[in-house]
Amino acid sequence: MIIYNVTIKVEHGAAGDWVQWMKEEHIPDLMRTGLFEDARLCGLLEHEEEDGKTYVAQYFCKSRKEYDAYIDTYAVAMREKAFKAFGNKFVAFRTLMEVL
Repeated sequence: MIIYNVTIKVEHGAAGDWVQWMKEEHIPDLMRTGLFEDARLCGLLEHEEEDGKTYVAQYFCKSRKEYDAYIDTYAVAMREKAFKAFGNKFVAFRTLMEVL
């Protein structure tokens, strides 16, 4: 199992709209690719910062093959949609993990 982990810091003023967009648009769009089995959106606790709220989106796929297909086929367009919707009101850091 592969976990595509995206840590995102969102400006406080945009956080509510961003969470709604993630739940109603971004995550459903990603799941419709058919490459991921599950997704989870979490808010970090005990980590409040003045410049924004931190979230973690985790997407689960069977193997590196599905992840690579997502990156090659969908990732650029998905990221462009996020920037179109929220501009510079967020910053994302991506990691790839394997369940052992």
